[in-house]
Amino acid sequence: MKIGIGSDHGGFELKEYIKEFLEEQKVEYVDYGTNSNESVDYPDFGRVVAEAVVNKEVDRGIVVCGTGIGISIAANKVKGIRCALCSDTYSAKMSRQHNNANVLALGGRVLGRDLAIEIVKTWLENEFEGGRHERRINKIGEIGC
Repeated sequence: MKIGIGSDHGGFELKEYIKEFLEEQKVEYVDYGTNSNESVDYPDFGRVVAEAVVNKEVDRGIVVCGTGIGISIAANKVKGIRCALCSDTYSAKMSRQHNNANVLALGGRVLGRDLAIEIVKTWLENEFEGGRHERRINKIGEIGC
């Protein structure tokens, strides 16, 4: 599995911490920026990660901003993206099993590092169940942006 990861300045430190975790787990990733705490615009990074997922440059994406809200909204504007903002492991699990989320959004200023890693770990370990959920995912895909 190959993960695309990106953040704005508010999510930069958590993004770097997540990268360390991915390296420890031997999960390949592509860092789409930002590369410092200097102020940048979160839509730019939500979009580039989402487009990488849609274009199959990576299998899934992780995006981080201060709250996770703005960057998740930006990522979800890209057709084919199902970005889930998660702040607990149960939501992360369900976002994969029931919603087939292909991008995970996190809030760098609202989550502790340990919880964020547990959320990422849970999200990476779970797969889409299909079945009755497939119909619902297809309906989401039919909604225009």
